[in-house]
Amino acid sequence: MPTILGQNQYGKAENRVVKITRDGATHHIKDLNVSVALSGDMDEVHYSGSNANVLPTDTTKNTVYAFAKEHGIESAEQFGIHLARHFVTSQEPIRRARIRIEEYAWERIEASDATSQFIGADEVKHSFVRKGQEVRLTQITYDGSSWEVVSGLKDLVVMNSTNSEFWGYVKDRYTTLKEAYDRILATEVSGRWRFNWTDDEQRMPNWEKSYEQVRKHMLQAFAETYSLSLQQTLYQMGARIINNRSEIDEVRFSLPNKHHFLVDLEPFGLKNDNEVYYAADRPYGLIEATILRDGCEAKIPEDLTNL
Repeated sequence: MPTILGQNQYGKAENRVVKITRDGATHHIKDLNVSVALSGDMDEVHYSGSNANVLPTDTTKNTVYAFAKEHGIESAEQFGIHLARHFVTSQEPIRRARIRIEEYAWERIEASDATSQFIGADEVKHSFVRKGQEVRLTQITYDGSSWEVVSGLKDLVVMNSTNSEFWGYVKDRYTTLKEAYDRILATEVSGRWRFNWTDDEQRMPNWEKSYEQVRKHMLQAFAETYSLSLQQTLYQMGARIINNRSEIDEVRFSLPNKHHFLVDLEPFGLKNDNEVYYAADRPYGLIEATILRDGCEAKIPEDLTNL
């Protein structure tokens, strides 16, 4: 045979599941987009078309919805762990399961008047508005003995309107950028962090608390760093997470520099004292780096596009 089969996997992608937990009159929402990828003893289905070892992708979809009912959704990570363990331990041909989850956050709508005859205080416990900030992410991989959990977020736009400079850089014949000693620093954060929880003998992290704390430390570092470069800010964001969250060994960020350029108002007889900017969406500088706990090995892929 002149060819052989290489790496392969299959599953059902982007299963949207919304779980409503009813605590009396108070409701709670978990809104997930779950993708399942399975791999193992799958040579024959590729070579001969035999489906003897194939769990249908439709079954993996059904499992997602059934598990939402049977196990609930405490967190994206915990839900993914339940799924990965199930597929590897219940199907002999399956050697490895990878579960990717996006979570969309919702917050409660506050009533304008709790004593209103139309909308009382009790009734708003089931009314929500979709949060318009980041999308929460997690990827769980399980091979029957060890776990890898990489969580993160994307689409979180942040800005510092001052306390940012950029000067002292290399200049050549093509350089036109002027040095800036007071500029806007803005980016759209795409970040991933890898947990050091790898087997069932270890104490499992509190996934919800961990996410909240990582996000807090990341944003505080962004806000509190007097930035001479986006690279410096990126490093401080990752270092703050590593130094404050013992369950995390590695952080990787991909930060596009959302440039804001001062508009030249002199033709109109006006002085622009760092007040009016043009927001350029492209081209943009793209700053990427991994921050590690000392002594740890980098495992998060350099390209976060498909993670």
